[in-house]
Amino acid sequence: MFLNTLLVFFFLFPFCTSIDTIAVNQHVKDGDFIVSKENNFELGFFSPGNSSSRYVGIWYANKSEKAVVWVANRNNPINDTSGVLTINRYGKLVLYAHNSDNVSIWSTNMSVETTSTCVAQLLDTGNLVLFQDSKSESFIWQSFDYPTDTLLPGMKVGLNWKTGMEWVLTSWKSENDPGTGNYSLRLYSNQTATAQYFLYKGLTKYWRVIQGLGPVL
Repeated sequence: MFLNTLLVFFFLFPFCTSIDTIAVNQHVKDGDFIVSKENNFELGFFSPGNSSSRYVGIWYANKSEKAVVWVANRNNPINDTSGVLTINRYGKLVLYAHNSDNVSIWSTNMSVETTSTCVAQLLDTGNLVLFQDSKSESFIWQSFDYPTDTLLPGMKVGLNWKTGMEWVLTSWKSENDPGTGNYSLRLYSNQTATAQYFLYKGLTKYWRVIQGLGPVL
């Protein structure tokens, strides 16, 4: 009798576990999600506004409205639900669709020598990171280096003078299209000048903030 009751309990109230990683030969298909450990963020496919185009994005979990903070293929949408996100044989995180004839729609811009142990993980900061193996403490790629329109805690706006890496926020084209819009936020700084944040409209400086002084129109 006790065993039957226990089985009923398991079927009616299953334990939920969050999967926050993608390993080699694993796939995130359209309709699937990965969720950060503390259930802060989700990654999956979405269609913005009234658009039918499909994108891979990261958004806040457990919100009534889907607040998207990062988009992978923002300028290369999928026009159906055939999208698949996976780690390929070169250790790249890659997005495919059936209509792309096995040509990647989006991928991370790096590869590694040992690929069989690569794993991607969605952190509770909203950062999607790629490790060479599950035991690594340092990542080889992160979505925080490729922001879209949202600045999360831990992200940067600026320029690494040594590597040339620039972190720039760019607006969506519209609420229905996350493609690169007309507005961008950049940091200008060097060793002799005061750091200044510039808001651009196209190529025109539209607004600026001088660090320590506040906004200047």
